[in-house]
Parts: sequence; C-alpha cells; structure tokens
Amino acid sequence: MGGSHKQSLGIDLPNSIRHYPLGDQAIVLSFGDVISEAIHIRVRKVITCLENWPQAGVIEYVPAYTTITIYYDPLIVSYQELLAALQITLQNISDDFNYRSAKKEIPVYYNGDDLAYVAQYNGLTEEEVIRIHCAPEYRVYMIGFVPGFPYLGGMDNRIATPRKEVPRLRIEAGAVGIAGQQTGVYPMSTPGGWQIIGHTPLQLFNLNRENPSLLDVGDLVCFAPIGYEEFMQLKTEANGY
Repeated sequence: MGGSHKQSLGIDLPNSIRHYPLGDQAIVLSFGDVISEAIHIRVRKVITCLENWPQAGVIEYVPAYTTITIYYDPLIVSYQELLAALQITLQNISDDFNYRSAKKEIPVYYNGDDLAYVAQYNGLTEEEVIRIHCAPEYRVYMIGFVPGFPYLGGMDNRIATPRKEVPRLRIEAGAVGIAGQQTGVYPMSTPGGWQIIGHTPLQLFNLNRENPSLLDVGDLVCFAPIGYEEFMQLKTEANGY
C-alpha cells in the first residue's frame, strides 16, 4: 500500500524513509522493521527537526520504535503537499545532526510480586535478576500506553520473561516491570500484564510539573537498587509530604 501510494505521488523521501497514509488525517514515516539503536537515532533526528517545523496544518507527531506518525488537518494541507514539504525538510538534516538526550537515574526497591517468578523462569536467583536489571543503560524508545509510560530498550535477554497470561486489574504507580525483552515503569495505577519486579518512589508523570513526563524519548535511564527505608523517604519527598 505504502509503495504504490509513494510511486503514484512521485515523491521520494530521503534516506530510504518509507511513508503511507493512516486514514485521511495522518501520514506514517517508517524507518525500518526492527527495533535498533541505529533506527532510533534516525527517528530522533527527524523528531528534533519537526519540533520547530513551521508547516501549516500539522497538529502533532507521535514517535514510536520505528515510525513517526504525523497528524494533520486535511482542510489546511493535503497529503501530497505535506509529503513535498517533508521532502525538502528531511533533505536538510545533516548526517552529524545531534539531538537532545538526558541521563536519568531511577531508584528501585526490588520488592515486586513477580521477582521470584522472573528469577525462576530464567534459572537465576533474585539477586542475579536485580544485578542484571540494574547493569545496562537503557534508552527510552517511546512513550505510550498511558501518559509517561517509557518503553525502554537495552534489557539483557537473560531476564526476558513473557507477559502474564491474565493481566492484573490494577498495578500501582511506580511499578517496574518486564514484558518479553522490554522493561518499563508504570507512571500511574492501571491494569497491566507486565511482570512486576519492583517499585520506584519517583513520580514519572505529574501534571503539576512544567514537563509532566519525567522521561522523554531518547533519554538514557539507569536503575539503582535501594532499600525499604530509602524508598519510603524518597516516596514521601516525591509526594510533597
């Protein structure tokens, strides 16, 4: 579908970026078919370029692992006009273009109900799971599911564990979980099927902050184990008590 549409318009985006319509009010830019650091860097370059893009009719853009979806008002700009504008904009992105990225540490009290199961599933001790989970520097590939929920890449396959067959009806805000080869943090209480291995006292999403989401796409994250007393102290401070 994307290829025929692209050919019919006679517009090619640079760097082998594929495109296809999503309904009649969005265009999807596709950078590949696998989750990788290289593709993420390409996505981030384009996101940074679009942040100050003065194109009329653009409503918002939503980055994901390998795509960016751009929503637009078809009464202001057509699909073909948007593609033509994108072609010019993306051609001007330099190969050495840098994007903003922050490094952030998330303290975790590893007391999750599923920590023992993750250890048993992978033939490890709970201490080994904690050590392996804290070792990498994770990249925030996308924010989604609920506001502020970070999908993190870079988890060690030695602790990869499938989602629960029956999701929980309620998972506490701050829960740190594993689902397949991904790890993430629940920013608010919500149903979910991830294997919960611990909890952070930090608020990942707070509407009272200038930037409600603690983490942004492209940020680097590391987890640091803490004990119960430090967890309670930090939780009290985070809640302003």
